[in-house]
Amino acid sequence: MLGWLSSPRTVPECQEGFAKLGPVVGAAQLQAQRQESLRHIRFTEEKFGQAEKTELDAHFENLLARADSTKNWTEKILRQTEVLLQPNPSARVEEFLYEKLDRKVPSRVTNGELLAQYMAEAASELGPTTPYGKTLIKVAEAEKRLGAAERDFIHTASINFLTPLRNFLEGDWKTISKERRLLQNRRLDLDACKARLKKAKAAEAKATTVPDFQETRPRNYILSASASALWNDEVDKSEQELRVAQTEFDRQAEVTRLLLEGISSTHVNHLRCLHEFVESQTTYYAQCYRHMLDLQKQLGRFPGTFVGTTEPASPPLSSTSPTTTAATMPMEPSVAGLAPPGEASLCLEEVAPPASGTRKARVLYDYEAADSSELALLADELITVYSLPGMDPDWLVGERGNKKGKVPVTYLELLS
Repeated sequence: MLGWLSSPRTVPECQEGFAKLGPVVGAAQLQAQRQESLRHIRFTEEKFGQAEKTELDAHFENLLARADSTKNWTEKILRQTEVLLQPNPSARVEEFLYEKLDRKVPSRVTNGELLAQYMAEAASELGPTTPYGKTLIKVAEAEKRLGAAERDFIHTASINFLTPLRNFLEGDWKTISKERRLLQNRRLDLDACKARLKKAKAAEAKATTVPDFQETRPRNYILSASASALWNDEVDKSEQELRVAQTEFDRQAEVTRLLLEGISSTHVNHLRCLHEFVESQTTYYAQCYRHMLDLQKQLGRFPGTFVGTTEPASPPLSSTSPTTTAATMPMEPSVAGLAPPGEASLCLEEVAPPASGTRKARVLYDYEAADSSELALLADELITVYSLPGMDPDWLVGERGNKKGKVPVTYLELLS
């Protein structure tokens, strides 16, 4: 038949050939449909406890449960991350449609950038030289930078975190699901062969039973011998089918097992992506903090008042902890309060380190000195710090070489 298809033929010959091929294809389809129907019947009987079922080993069952749990939690994490990055459900639906159509998602203005645009237009109309207009312009510039930072964060998080999760659900998991369905079909076929062999052996045993000579006609001896031979052939055929089904089941089980064990590699990949997501989120929030800090300085506000707390962000210097780390998001202390009311401010150039000694500190973030009494800092550099009587607990005296000045505690990691 394949040779006929591969050789050149005229149109009438092709029509005649396909007419002959039709019954063959139709018979194959009917056989496949019949086998699928038998599988459905077998599966239903198993659910109602009316048929025996080949059980998988405990390790295989654990792999299946682990894979299902991974898939379910990956879907939940993916959906919620999408909500975090894009709270607007209509925008998420639009991005989904563009993705399915394999088209580039159009650039969308972020909320911060839109707010910046409105503020700039309001300042232009209300008067850019008025105090209100000047402040609107300054805030608009800050909001524009915040919007740009948000755009970069969404782009980075989508590539480094969302895309790998989608690739797992749309690629690896679909392959695993396909092989699991094949494994279930092989198991149903195997159980059907076992049931068929069991029935054939029972019928063979019944046929080979010696009839009673006084109550049975001689003709029944011949019928009994013929039935026994038939059932013996049926048992041999069923055993052969069982061996084939067992081989196919074992092969499919091994393929599925290898795919399920690959879930461990998926966890390693998702762990790396999660670290990258945290890094991008940390960078985003650090940029937002710096932009708002610059805005506060431009507006002449005391740094740190927008955080909403006046408590020190780190424990006193005399703490016995070997390493004291400030809050993750630094809060600059108020410049006011370096000396208690009524006392003269300290002259840092004239004071010497206290007798209690000094400590080393690592700078966590860049810091720009607000005046000559403060010491500018660069991230990751080491400086010497100490406290003086009467100083605000949120500040320390820092020394780097021959330079000395006040430094905020929340920008430092105090070392033992």
